[in-house]
Amino acid sequence: MPKNTQIIAGGGTQRRKAKKDSPMMEQFWAAKKEQPDALLFFRMGDFYELFHEDAEVAAKELGITLTSRSKGEGAIAMAGVPVRSMEGYLVRLVQKGFKVAICEQLTDPRVSKGIVERGIVRVVTPGTLTEENVLDARKSNYLAALFLGKTGAGLAWVDLSTGRFRVTEVAKEQLVDELARIAPAELLWSPDLVEREPELAAELGRTFGPRLSERDPWRFDHDATLRALQRHFRVATLEGFGLADDSRAVQAAGCLIEYLEETQRGQCEHILGLEVVDTRDVLVLDRATQSCLELVKTQREGTSDGSLLDTIDQTRTPMGGRLLREWLLAPLRAVAPILARQRGVAEFVDRPFVREEARELLGEVRDVERLVAKLSTGRANGRDLVALAQSLEPVHPLREQLDDAQAPRLAELHAALDPLDDVVTDLRKTLTPDPPMTLRDGGLIAQGVDAELDELRQIAGDGKTWMAKFQAKEAERTGINGLKIGYNSVFGYFIEVPRGQVDRVPEEYIRKQTIKTAERYITPQLKEFETKVLKAEEVSKDIEYRLFNELKDRVAQHLGRILTTARAIAEVDVLSALAQTAAERRYCAPTVDEGNAIQITDGRHPVIEVQPGAEAFVPNDSRLDRTNHLVTILTGPNMAGKSTYIRQTALITLLAQIGSFVPAASARIGVVDRIFTRIGAADDIGRGASTFMVEMVEIANILNNATDRSLVVLDEVGRGTSTFDGLALAWAIVEHL
Repeated sequence: MPKNTQIIAGGGTQRRKAKKDSPMMEQFWAAKKEQPDALLFFRMGDFYELFHEDAEVAAKELGITLTSRSKGEGAIAMAGVPVRSMEGYLVRLVQKGFKVAICEQLTDPRVSKGIVERGIVRVVTPGTLTEENVLDARKSNYLAALFLGKTGAGLAWVDLSTGRFRVTEVAKEQLVDELARIAPAELLWSPDLVEREPELAAELGRTFGPRLSERDPWRFDHDATLRALQRHFRVATLEGFGLADDSRAVQAAGCLIEYLEETQRGQCEHILGLEVVDTRDVLVLDRATQSCLELVKTQREGTSDGSLLDTIDQTRTPMGGRLLREWLLAPLRAVAPILARQRGVAEFVDRPFVREEARELLGEVRDVERLVAKLSTGRANGRDLVALAQSLEPVHPLREQLDDAQAPRLAELHAALDPLDDVVTDLRKTLTPDPPMTLRDGGLIAQGVDAELDELRQIAGDGKTWMAKFQAKEAERTGINGLKIGYNSVFGYFIEVPRGQVDRVPEEYIRKQTIKTAERYITPQLKEFETKVLKAEEVSKDIEYRLFNELKDRVAQHLGRILTTARAIAEVDVLSALAQTAAERRYCAPTVDEGNAIQITDGRHPVIEVQPGAEAFVPNDSRLDRTNHLVTILTGPNMAGKSTYIRQTALITLLAQIGSFVPAASARIGVVDRIFTRIGAADDIGRGASTFMVEMVEIANILNNATDRSLVVLDEVGRGTSTFDGLALAWAIVEHL
């Protein structure tokens, strides 16, 4: 190690500080100290540069060139990616488990005296990704936080790309299943859980791996987290959200908000409130049940193709797709809200013209929630705002389709649909119909918005005419037929003369460059023109930048209205999509009540009956009740359809409890509080558990947690051991249930 090098530890890149760093490298080290465990994307003009170990890691992971500044002992490893394509590189690193900090230029290099100011504007992690080109449009990307108290756990989760923020409290025993339902991309936790709850910590480690982000225990301090939430929502108490100030969920939610403030630099204005989820209102689906019933992905392929969600999802908007997924993973337990949804579906079934018109309008709506998030986090461009206007324009006619809605829930959604005519008018009036990707390209603001901008554009436009006339005049005056006017970023506008006609060049031409086939010149008249035109273009872009920021500020004042409308659109989309599925596939409206029976006539498996190439599905009945028919024991040869039948009963029950119609001639569903499944068998090498052990653990979970309102589906119980032992186990389990 060179004797003049000092190493300052700090995770990731370590500081190798020479006796005197350049001012730019001093900026780099200051930013690196702020986020020592992140790869630092350091903005330098049209590139983001990475230095030292960050550069070495990026070069290896991204396959980009590793170079160096200087040579010998003072060499600094560096690698860079273009600003225009940075997003793709960033996402690849985050998906590999890296945290990335974006250090931007905060002042204009053209007007800065001395070195350009720089600062970290955003830290990107798996749970804070908002790049729509990599996120699944029909799946939420949750960042979650967990606080484990002595008697239970607090959970908070947010989708930064939409602003939806939720909290709940669960018993420690329910924690893993609740996390499986939420399926966060990143989980904040305190590492002291390793000592306090080693088994739980090990389970979280196996489930989340590099997606676990440690936060110091003091980050979950009750008073600090409560203040963080009060500060963010500008309230004196959280009781207005239905959350007690002393709730364990406060400690999870406050930790999460502080993490967002730290990584997003306060750009979270679209998180306008929090929703308290009472798990007692939701049908519980543990991990095994979600997997066995293939609700959102199949067991064999691990993809959504062929899942229940894939089969029934006819939503037209990304927002509706995400909401339907949430409904499937959290069916309702109370009869009243189930019937409220069902009546909305029924009205769309009974009014096909209204359904078709509504679905056609919904097809014109983009992802409004994520567009609003981009606006709030400062990443929206002109095209995003035009897309927002295009997405809000169908709201007015969509609302008209619901003018005479009879279903109470549809009437409520009708009231929630705000056409936002003032916002749409402002966007359409201010922006050009087809704005450029970046402000630097110009042409973002419409004609007539600003008189000075219009005048400067006239000057720039006249410049093109002047240029054509100047070229023709000079060609005629000099007799140089091949004379052309060109431009480059090095010395601006120039006159290009072919090599063979250089002898005709006038004395006042000043040579600036020699190329293989021509010579390039400037003249005082041309430079005077250049100054005038370039100044007009530069000032035009400055004005456009100011006007665009003013427009974003005006639209941001209506975030609450826009998000309320977006969420109403999503629910209308889901209800009409469920109606479309019901109408196409002859589903019936089930009777849902507090009774103690499940009665299904001519039931069908919703997935298998629509599989391509499948034979006609043979309908069948199901009868269960707590008085006379508590258990159905199904026997028969292999491939007879036993597993299909028992899954079908569970899926019909689940569909009924999200408010959907169901694939049957008729059905009466007494609401259940949990659906348990024990289907299939496999060992778990990671936990050191045999097939039989895995089966017994899952059976124990069912026996310990099933209530008199639970639906239990067991397939080939005891298959992991000998025939007679398995039979004895199955007998005992059925007797216990």
